[in-house]
Amino acid sequence: MDQIFSNPYLDVALRSLAVYLFILIAIRLSGKKELSQLNTTDVVLILLISNAVQNAMVGANTSLSSGLVAAAVLFTANYIIKKTLFKNKKLRDLIAEHPEVLIHNGTLNCAILDKQGISNDELKEAMREHGVENFADVKLAMLEIDGNISIIAGDSKSLTQTHHKRRAHKTLGSVN
Repeated sequence: MDQIFSNPYLDVALRSLAVYLFILIAIRLSGKKELSQLNTTDVVLILLISNAVQNAMVGANTSLSSGLVAAAVLFTANYIIKKTLFKNKKLRDLIAEHPEVLIHNGTLNCAILDKQGISNDELKEAMREHGVENFADVKLAMLEIDGNISIIAGDSKSLTQTHHKRRAHKTLGSVN
C-alpha cells in the first residue's frame, strides 16, 4: 500500500502533514530543556529522523515535484500553526511550552527542577555565570520557553537581571 490517495500530490501533502504533526508532538513531549542543549546523539537522531520520514512523506513518488509539494506543505503547516497559536490561547496552552519558576526569593522549586531534569550543579553554574553565589540572592530564576535560564538577583533596591544561555555539550565542539 504505497499510495493512500489516488491523487499523488494529495497523497504527498497528507503524508507530509501527518509527519509534521507527529514530529511536533514528539518534540513537545521531549521537553524544553532538550531544545537548548543538543548533544551528539541528538544531532544524529535529528538527521536519522529526517531521513526516515522522507519516504513516509513522499512514498514511492520521489520526483522533484513531490519533494517540492512536501516542502510546501511543511512550510504552510508551520505558518498556519504559528498563526493559530498566536491567536488561540487554549491551543497555545496545549502545544506551547510555558516558563517555569526554578527559584523564587531564594527558595528552590525542587518539583520543577526534578521535572525538567535540572541538577543543582547546572543551576549553580547558571548563577555563577551571572555573578550570583547563593540561592538566597536569587529573587527569581526562570526556565524560559527556549530552554534558557533567566535570573533576577539582588535586593529590592538594586535588582539585576541576567540571562543564561544553556551551552551545547562540549562533544559538539562549540566555540566560546
